[in-house]
Amino acid sequence: MATDGPDRRKLRAQRRGRFAEYRAALCLMLKGYRIVAMRHRTRLGEIDIIARKGDLIACVEVKARRSADAGVFAVTAAAQHRIRAASDLWLARQPDFARLSVRYDIITVTPWRWPRHLADAF
Repeated sequence: MATDGPDRRKLRAQRRGRFAEYRAALCLMLKGYRIVAMRHRTRLGEIDIIARKGDLIACVEVKARRSADAGVFAVTAAAQHRIRAASDLWLARQPDFARLSVRYDIITVTPWRWPRHLADAF
């Protein structure tokens, strides 16, 4: 039974992360964005949410933490690099990529608060 502990914690963390991503996507949709992809995986990394508003593509990293500041600081330089690399691969496959502008955002999701959207965070 002791081996169930870490697996349960991991499953609970994954569930919490998915729920945070859905809350973040709702926040973006209410701001007029169209969700293009969620949890987009490439060989170079994963982008939590790809959203579009006109010719703007927002590649969004979602962090669920107890405080908004902790969520921002959780996005390391290595994570930023992976997200940029993954977005380059995604953009290269878009037929209208030449006219698109890209922005990298962070949305922090905290308990009992509206998600905090930090546009152009990195």
